[in-house]
Amino acid sequence: MSTHTDPTGTDQTDPQRLRAAVEAVLIVSDEPVSATSLGEALGVGARQAEELLESLAREYTGQDGARPRGFVLRRAAGGWRLASAPDFSELVERFVIGGATARLSQAALETLAVIAYRQPVTRGRVAAIRGVNVDGVVRTLHARGLIEETGTEPSGAILYRTTAEFLEYLGIDSLEELEPLAPYLPDTSVLGDIEDEMTGRTTR
Repeated sequence: MSTHTDPTGTDQTDPQRLRAAVEAVLIVSDEPVSATSLGEALGVGARQAEELLESLAREYTGQDGARPRGFVLRRAAGGWRLASAPDFSELVERFVIGGATARLSQAALETLAVIAYRQPVTRGRVAAIRGVNVDGVVRTLHARGLIEETGTEPSGAILYRTTAEFLEYLGIDSLEELEPLAPYLPDTSVLGDIEDEMTGRTTR
């Protein structure tokens, strides 16, 4: 009995080998893998690749009767990526950073929230919304790959937007899944004014 083997070396008639091939690609990838690029690598269509990814995602979380794993396969930044299971987040954090905090500062979170909801936006606009100078925080966010430059205004001011790494940082697939602003703001009394500014509304 013959089998159809793609030039990539993947036996397309063997479902288990295809699933193993998907895992091999996911493990070596340092960024989210799209169904299209995965399909090209495996020699199958994007739809079949998407179905394989969805099936593995269900398997890793214990659906379909499988044993839950210590990792999950989730959508992130327009693709799919392996990540540690949420149940073990504290354990993984202790192992990776030895108890030291890796979280962004409150100022950085506030600035990142403004950029995320108002993008593309200049540093001057962000500073006006927050009421403080944000030059240092913007440099930090840029250095960590959470924001990037995306052109300039006619005045020459640089515009900033969030990156795919920002989506991964929050564990979301697109900007439409952003959390409400309130958790990122220390003073909820100014939330209304900031939301008005960021959505273009005025209270006058």
